[in-house]
Amino acid sequence: MIRCYIALGSNLGKPREQLLSALAALRSLADTTLVNCSRFYGSIAVGPGRQDNYVNAVAAIDTTLTAEQLLTALQSIEGQHQRRRDVRWGPRTLDLDLLLYGESTINTDTLCVPHPRMHQRDFVLRPLADIAPVKLLQSKFGGINSATFKDTDDLWVLNDNDQSQSA
Repeated sequence: MIRCYIALGSNLGKPREQLLSALAALRSLADTTLVNCSRFYGSIAVGPGRQDNYVNAVAAIDTTLTAEQLLTALQSIEGQHQRRRDVRWGPRTLDLDLLLYGESTINTDTLCVPHPRMHQRDFVLRPLADIAPVKLLQSKFGGINSATFKDTDDLWVLNDNDQSQSA
């Protein structure tokens, strides 16, 4: 089994419900176990035009799927949630990004792992810090942890007790 981390985000429809539904879909993926999920966070949309706020989280899974198979499965889950790719960084019903696939580095036309912009996004790093092992956080991100982050006008915990979906 390979430990993978997946960022979840939504700002259309009912974002919290979209994430809960996506977690249920991850839980039912073949050859995959949902291990943990961060708390849910609210964040200001980054992208073109005026957009509603996002709900974000990061899930940890163990899988025997290849990275490409996992990407296909994630895109299928997005499709089941009526994800449209009309505008880059535009509003979306569901966004699932493969952040880390074990220790692998992948750079193909369809997949880059580690995710190339995750280091720049507190709405990814903060939920990742909720669930990732200290060793991983030290080696990849200079030792961030959940105490590194505080609620701001751009990113906040939606509900401190919203430890969403531990397996």
